[in-house]
Amino acid sequence: MPRPLSRRAALGLAAGLTPGLALAACGPNSPAPSAGSTGATGEPGAPGGSGGSSGSSGSSGAGPRTVRHARGESTVPARATRVVALDTDALDSVVTLGLTPVGATTVTEGAPFPAYLPAERLATTKAVGAIGQPNLEAIAALRPDLILSNQVRDDKRYDELTKIAPTVLSKTTGPTWKENVRLHAEAMGRQAEAEAADAAYRTKARDLVTALGGPAKAAATRVEMARFLAGAPTRLYLNDTFVGSLFKDLGLGRPANQDKPGFSVEISPEQVDQAAADVIFYSVYGDAAKSDQGRITDGALWKSLDAVRTGRVFRVDDSLWMLGIGYTGAGLILDQIRKHLAP
Repeated sequence: MPRPLSRRAALGLAAGLTPGLALAACGPNSPAPSAGSTGATGEPGAPGGSGGSSGSSGSSGAGPRTVRHARGESTVPARATRVVALDTDALDSVVTLGLTPVGATTVTEGAPFPAYLPAERLATTKAVGAIGQPNLEAIAALRPDLILSNQVRDDKRYDELTKIAPTVLSKTTGPTWKENVRLHAEAMGRQAEAEAADAAYRTKARDLVTALGGPAKAAATRVEMARFLAGAPTRLYLNDTFVGSLFKDLGLGRPANQDKPGFSVEISPEQVDQAAADVIFYSVYGDAAKSDQGRITDGALWKSLDAVRTGRVFRVDDSLWMLGIGYTGAGLILDQIRKHLAP
């Protein structure tokens, strides 16, 4: 059981989450632009892994601690203050847990940081290259005391990163996001903040289920997430994804062909019947004109779907739903689900 949170720790978390679009808030969200989004692992063409991060250990005293992670063990400061985040899930963790990272990667070289995170919280954060291609010299120049990433992105350069600062890697991102936040929190020395963020998320999820009419009604509503991708087939996301984990947390029903392990089902315009659901959330990655969106949504098969006929099709922010892998992102997605399904 998580240990009780002290008043001081709770106040500290509130101060950290409020600028980061607090998880406990239930109001509407500011839309995030859809440019530069990625899949569950952050790569448009890569499936999301189902493996979790390794556990962590060590005392919570004032001295350095040993943290176990996907690449072994790292000795980290008692409470890190100069953190570099090399993927969007780590960036969400750092901001959610109340710290401004000194450096972070972006989706592509020169791209902005994820728009769902408040700009003022990242005003002093330096870009250190693209995800999967970090600039090691730029990272070293920031004198970090901790680097956070995962094996999908940075396993091959782990040894180089450890020469700069203690480096902690999770195995992957996506459906293991809660486990990864716990690992990030242990590495940063911010376990109490992580416990409070988890509690706030669980409370928000329970409140949303109530707003949807209760567990039985939620379970009877088949919900899917579709994604139109430029230059690639349309995807219907399965359970082993970040979005799939949120649907499961809410106890929402899922179409039978999507309620299973795995990353996604790819469909052509001739297979739109596989997208049958009561509610369809969808996003667009890249140039919509180069995706199958027009061919699908203008077609008779699409127009015959229950969700389309009943007006329960909702376009959502690709950059949030695909990049927001953490408690701040998850809280905002729950806000959007509430906005559309329980106005």
